[in-house]
Amino acid sequence: MKVFGIAGYSGSGKTTLIERVLPQLAARGLRVAVIKHTHHDFDIDRPGKDSWRARAAGATAVLLASDHRTALLTEHRDAPPMLGDLLAKLPPCDLVLVEGYKREPIPKLEVHRRANAKPWLFPDDPDILAVASDIDPPKAISRIDIDAIPQLTNFIVDHALSRPTA
Repeated sequence: MKVFGIAGYSGSGKTTLIERVLPQLAARGLRVAVIKHTHHDFDIDRPGKDSWRARAAGATAVLLASDHRTALLTEHRDAPPMLGDLLAKLPPCDLVLVEGYKREPIPKLEVHRRANAKPWLFPDDPDILAVASDIDPPKAISRIDIDAIPQLTNFIVDHALSRPTA
């Protein structure tokens, strides 16, 4: 599988960009997975359900399965997973878009919005190949308008699929 990162600060539009690019990638026949890192605690399970009870009782993992989808709930117990470990858990696919994990040494597109008033990431990250932004960056780097979805899709395909497999 090929791996490509979408990096930027919270509120920059990373998820929206991925949401807009995914249909274009699917239309090209690509099977795409997404790994999204969050700094917030979350739980898709509900107290009292059998899976929740198993985790509360000490299970390190519970796999929920139906005819429509599966979900693997893994307790990390204060040992956050590495990106490589997460990639190994994915089903076969052509491309993995990684949202977050901005310090991982993978090819990335930086998403930057003027309204966010955050610093640019690319000057300190050699793995950022271009920026998707509503303003010009302060230094030389390729910029694609944040709303130019066909061009952003082409960039991701060209730069992700031409690299060695992860």
